[in-house]
Amino acid sequence: MQLPSKLIQDAVEEMAKLPGIGKKTALRLVLHLLNSDKEQTTMLSNALVQMRENVKYCKKCHNVSDEEICNICSSNNRDKSTICVVESIKDVLAIENTAHYRGEYHVLGGIISPLEGIGPSDLSIDLLIERVSQHDSEVKEVILALSPTMEGDTTAFYISKKLKSCDIKLSTIARGVPIGGEIEYTDEVTLGRSIMTRTLFS
Repeated sequence: MQLPSKLIQDAVEEMAKLPGIGKKTALRLVLHLLNSDKEQTTMLSNALVQMRENVKYCKKCHNVSDEEICNICSSNNRDKSTICVVESIKDVLAIENTAHYRGEYHVLGGIISPLEGIGPSDLSIDLLIERVSQHDSEVKEVILALSPTMEGDTTAFYISKKLKSCDIKLSTIARGVPIGGEIEYTDEVTLGRSIMTRTLFS
């Protein structure tokens, strides 16, 4: 795609580097910004620079925050005895949107994946272990809310081994047939897990 302006070309190239954004969508967005008020484009660019320079990672749970400690960890309305371990910030947002969980979180920043060169030391696992094993820790349960993949299971197994000596309850999120799903279209592994981890009908 050759454009008459190198400045627009450069902007499109950078925009197209974003996930889910192809060259055509990038061009549409760039032209929209070009045709908008200059103030709108300036506000967008300033917001992006401010975000990149000033957003921090919570020292306690590794979630994104504007302060040293995020608003979830600093809230008095959260259950300090429960920590939900997740892979990424997107998982925190997804769980928060359910409005069914009132504990705290711990964001690993990824999962163990030897093929991608990601080991335990590349994640915030040590911070989690330190958080749970402190003598003044209020934590009574750690929920492993990791994706049901080989890498997710490997990470969960590694964390469970590390937490073995801690006097806490270790649980994992339920896996089974989704609401609205049909049995005949459910894969064998999911269906098998659903049968094995069945609950009482009420």
